Amino acid sequence: MPANILEEEVRKRRTFAIIAHPDAGKTTLTEKLLLFGGAIQMAGAVKARGEQRRARSDWMKVERERGISVTASVMNFDYAGRTFNLVDTPGHEDFSEDTYRTLTAVDSAVMVIDAAKGIESQTRKLFEVCRLRDVPIATFVNKMDREARDPFELMDEIESDLQLEVTPASWPIGSGSEFKGCYDLIRDRLILMDRRQGDVASEGIVCTGVDDPRIDELVPADLAAKLREDVEMIRGLCPPFDLETYRAGHQTPVFFGSAINNFGVRELLLGLAEYAPPPRPQKADGRAVEPVEGKVTGFVFKVQANMDPNHRDRIAFFRLCSGHFRRGTKLKHMRSGKLLAVNNAVLFLARDRELAEDAFPGDIIGIPNHGTLRIGDTLTEGEELRYTGVPSFAPELLQRVRLDDPMKVKHLRKALEHFAEEGASQVFKPLVGADWVVGVVGPLQFEVLAARLEAEYDLKARFETAGYDSARWVECDDPVKLKSFVDSRRADLAEDHDGALVYLARNGWQLNRAQEDFPEIRFMKTREQNRLVTTQAA
Repeated sequence: MPANILEEEVRKRRTFAIIAHPDAGKTTLTEKLLLFGGAIQMAGAVKARGEQRRARSDWMKVERERGISVTASVMNFDYAGRTFNLVDTPGHEDFSEDTYRTLTAVDSAVMVIDAAKGIESQTRKLFEVCRLRDVPIATFVNKMDREARDPFELMDEIESDLQLEVTPASWPIGSGSEFKGCYDLIRDRLILMDRRQGDVASEGIVCTGVDDPRIDELVPADLAAKLREDVEMIRGLCPPFDLETYRAGHQTPVFFGSAINNFGVRELLLGLAEYAPPPRPQKADGRAVEPVEGKVTGFVFKVQANMDPNHRDRIAFFRLCSGHFRRGTKLKHMRSGKLLAVNNAVLFLARDRELAEDAFPGDIIGIPNHGTLRIGDTLTEGEELRYTGVPSFAPELLQRVRLDDPMKVKHLRKALEHFAEEGASQVFKPLVGADWVVGVVGPLQFEVLAARLEAEYDLKARFETAGYDSARWVECDDPVKLKSFVDSRRADLAEDHDGALVYLARNGWQLNRAQEDFPEIRFMKTREQNRLVTTQAA
């Protein structure tokens, strides 16, 4: 492909994640972005009934039953001359590890905030992950159709809590039952939407400039006067939107709206189309890889089992970092050194897929996978490089899993290994004893795993206390000293699904004692996928 065509395709791409605290309206916003992008004809409401309940991004049975997102999903669509790869991430903190890994695969993020609650704990944690990676953030203040805090107060909170320069990109007209819509400050226009058209994308009524007399016809006099007063104050006091500052991760444009009523969604989508960064250079061992390089490279940031429950499939989510991928491209699997002919890669609309004839940097494609590909794997068109920074974290909760039917233990092993390959949990096989130990970040994950075992594998299982307080990956440069450690602590050691050695401590005192007795051993809380991190963690 000519370089100028590759550059044009890269310029068109927008790959972004949506992050939020639970119940901020993240999945509803995802649906409406798809609606305005033309990817779907009717939005699926997370808490609605019947057909509307089928939210595209929440496709797992457990997600639909609970009304929460528990796994990241990818949606690909075109809008305003751009190709979007939208990643909906779990909001619940118990599934934050999936979100952290997903943020390694995007170029920007949309932070969704509840207009009544402001910055919440999980929002702050996810923002810090974005800050570490200099991910640009656009903010969407949602639920302005309900009781809401003052917009100026919300902007002050974002600025003070997150240490971000704030500039409003749109501005609400009223709030609660008097919420009429949002004024687009960047394009200096007002699009009034019809609340009754909340499940379809209507064009709305356009007014140009705050002095447009039609505003007085469509908006109550007091709200029209306040809009003009607020816009004048904003333009006098707030910093103007600066593209470079935003893309450097130092400024956030703030959009106000109500996703459920379509208010402010179009403005957000147009803002992302125009201002969100195209694919950025990606860090690999030894160098940064530019997206316009001719050879195909990328990495796996997620594996999902059983997206098609009839075929026990596993799909590796592959972020394309450089080059022009074509169906049938042969890629080198860097961990094994083997060549893979990728003939059946797919593009996603959550669970739905279509065959990917080609793809470009920034695109996220699914590669059918029978256990070969794992989280953190690099695929290249021949170059010896490895992408870095896809993390795995030591679990905070450890429990044994018990089957109601002990005769199905082989099926349990396969299911647990699939979950571990996904990154949905850590699975440890003790060197002594037969029971599997499962580690997770939060307690809700155990409920989800039990539900998935039954729904996807027909296995009824329960989780019980394992008696362990923490897990640490262990490593040592001296094989003799490592063997001595293993021989003396065999009863407290296990292997994870990759065969890496793990120390299971019953309490903090035992872990500290092991570190004192074996100073040459590194006990690690963080493991980079497919390579141990060398930083020791207490």
